[in-house]
Amino acid sequence: MVIDALIAVAALLFLAPTGIVLASSSIGRPTIYGASLALSLALVIAGVVSLSGHHNSAAVLPFGLPWLGAHFRIDALSAFFLIVVNLGGAAVSLFALGYGRHEEFPGRVLPFYPAYLAGMNLVLLSADAFSFLVSWEFMSLSSWALVIAHHNVRENIRAGYIYLLMASFGTLALLFAFGLMAGAGGDYAFAAMRAAPPTAGLAALVLILALVGAGSKAGLVPLHAWLPHAHPAAPSHVSALMSGVMTKVAVYGFIRIVFDLAGSPAWWWSMPVIGIGALTAVMGVLYALMQSDLKRVLAYSTIENIGIIFVALGLALAFKANAMTFAAALAMTAALLHVLNHSLFKNLLFCGAGAVLASTGQRDLERLGGLIHRMPQTAFVFLVGCAAISALPPLNGFVSEWLAFQAILVSPQLSSWGLKLMIPATGALLALSAALAGACFVRVYGIAFLGRPRSDAAGSAHEIERVSVVAMGILAGACLVLGILPGFAIDALAPVTQIVAGGRMPVQTSVEWLSIVPIAASRSSYNGLLVFLFITASGMIGAFAIHRLASDKIRRSAIWDCGFPDPSSATQYTADSFAQPIRRIFGTLVFRARELGEMPTPNSTAPARFVAVVHDPIWDTLYAPLVGFVAFAAEKLNVLQFLTIRRYLTLVFVALVLLLLVLAAWP
Repeated sequence: MVIDALIAVAALLFLAPTGIVLASSSIGRPTIYGASLALSLALVIAGVVSLSGHHNSAAVLPFGLPWLGAHFRIDALSAFFLIVVNLGGAAVSLFALGYGRHEEFPGRVLPFYPAYLAGMNLVLLSADAFSFLVSWEFMSLSSWALVIAHHNVRENIRAGYIYLLMASFGTLALLFAFGLMAGAGGDYAFAAMRAAPPTAGLAALVLILALVGAGSKAGLVPLHAWLPHAHPAAPSHVSALMSGVMTKVAVYGFIRIVFDLAGSPAWWWSMPVIGIGALTAVMGVLYALMQSDLKRVLAYSTIENIGIIFVALGLALAFKANAMTFAAALAMTAALLHVLNHSLFKNLLFCGAGAVLASTGQRDLERLGGLIHRMPQTAFVFLVGCAAISALPPLNGFVSEWLAFQAILVSPQLSSWGLKLMIPATGALLALSAALAGACFVRVYGIAFLGRPRSDAAGSAHEIERVSVVAMGILAGACLVLGILPGFAIDALAPVTQIVAGGRMPVQTSVEWLSIVPIAASRSSYNGLLVFLFITASGMIGAFAIHRLASDKIRRSAIWDCGFPDPSSATQYTADSFAQPIRRIFGTLVFRARELGEMPTPNSTAPARFVAVVHDPIWDTLYAPLVGFVAFAAEKLNVLQFLTIRRYLTLVFVALVLLLLVLAAWP
């Protein structure tokens, strides 16, 4: 099976030069995106067969390091992530068949799009450190090229620069992590690392490096600086892949290193993972609530969901270290199920944002409004995505977050008092982030799709191409199916949790009424199907009562105008005003938010003005000084470019002497 997957990846790589040739042709877009769709579906099938067949397949190809070769392997973990990555790739490719018509510079997108998909798949298939890092860097470089596709916009160039720096930093951390696990023998095959795990001290260092390397790509706070810049800069279908798919490849890298290669975990390993995950979840949604750019809101909400995933992974580490295999399997199932769920609804939301952008040319929430009347199909599927990411039943986002809370409720059985105190506090932070996420997406949907149009562009909006609407409809349907029938997905994850957590959850499909019972029926259970049927039946009964049983007498009167009789769109709630209470409660402390108002005198005709100023504390305290230092050092070292040949030779000689001294002193 691994050979079949590699053939599909090779075909994706072949599409890259084909995209260059066909970029200016009318058949370029359907050829590249259509072939990417077909190959992604083929890789989904490879993942499903490998996961359901419970068998591994491996291959060694004669390239890479001369003494090592290139090792590739599919096991249950990589098979699951193959499904996640390529389900997203297939759905986004289908969306791009229509959305791609609006691409201003297809020649800068078509060649790198299939290369990007190939890079992500190669990371999942790699079974040695060299192949993994080369694939990881290839994934980063191809996505960087897509981020700066619209390089005529200065902000996009800055976004690409920040992304490239953070990607290089993450790769360096992973390089050190693999170097520590390979040891003095230098065997970079995963099988060798697995057979000879590092000592406890080195394993702890590997954990930190993996958290930095994978966390920078996933968007963990404070390594998230690139994400809110790069995701809005990229074309919307690429943003969907970066947010819904590539961040999951980073999660895969963390799981592969920490749960599979680094050996048995110590109990304290979970504490930095849980702490950073909880901080990421809360900060991500607070950042999102402060934004008015639709794609930037979605980018920050990705940070929140990555935080939820890492909290669940930290819980799995804690339970695994304490030999609580059932609880570890529960937490790992919650993490993996949220990986799949977030991939689906975040792809849906970014595709919806792309549809809005293609139709209106606007990303600013303050310039949208009333789109439910002009883009009803997009409005419906976007509403499904908003409800799913807000963790509302009966959709899929609720199930995985509910499982995470069930794992938190098992934490009193842990022996460490540090974890006993930390995990309940983390549960409170996750509850806060879930509530704020609901507020965030009520704000997004209400401002963008409801009310009156706030600009001429919103007033003249129209539905996007039908094939793109179909792609969003498929994603919305998947969110519903996984929400009402989660037991099938939980059982399918059993081979993965068996490998990385040492156990599995009880079989869920045998439970009556298709309920899920993570621990015991007397303790907790959930039935998404019954919730869905209840909501559907209640809605139908309500509609019947209103339209059939209510009085048919007509009364005419002025409607309630909420105190704003002026029909102007300026009298509506704005995105800033909706977020004002939250900004005043949290933003003053976290973001040093300030509200500057300018009210004219009663006799003046000048307009009133209001400006909300929000600072990014992490950028101001961590990255801005670093950028200033790099600029200062670069300016001072610039003199080295203008030395004479004799001085260059002197510098080379001094460097050689220093290196020889270091080698002589090395024990």
